[in-house]
Amino acid sequence: MKTPALRKSALSKSALDKSARVFAALSDETRLRLVVALCAGGAMSIAQLTGGTDISRQAVTKHLQVLAEAGLVRDLKAGRERLWEFEPAQLDEARRSLDAISQQWDQALLRLKSFVED
Repeated sequence: MKTPALRKSALSKSALDKSARVFAALSDETRLRLVVALCAGGAMSIAQLTGGTDISRQAVTKHLQVLAEAGLVRDLKAGRERLWEFEPAQLDEARRSLDAISQQWDQALLRLKSFVED
């Protein structure tokens, strides 16, 4: 059963679902490091992403697949090579969801302050 507060959320169920997938994907340290590397270095191959680490190519591939399912990365074909690049759209959407939640908290705190002061 949904509580009234959950029903009147300013965020649509679709936006919440997408944001939840983004946050879940980024909750893993390895995946977060992959996103950071792709943001800093542009499109990269699996070999580039695994270079200097003790993480196998297979493990990185699985992590990239989770990030791709969340809409955070996409793969590109460059000849025989497969490159991965960061896709900022879903992260921007998740940030907007956090902003909406932050505004709801600000409004709730203002109502509480008003109640306490009265």
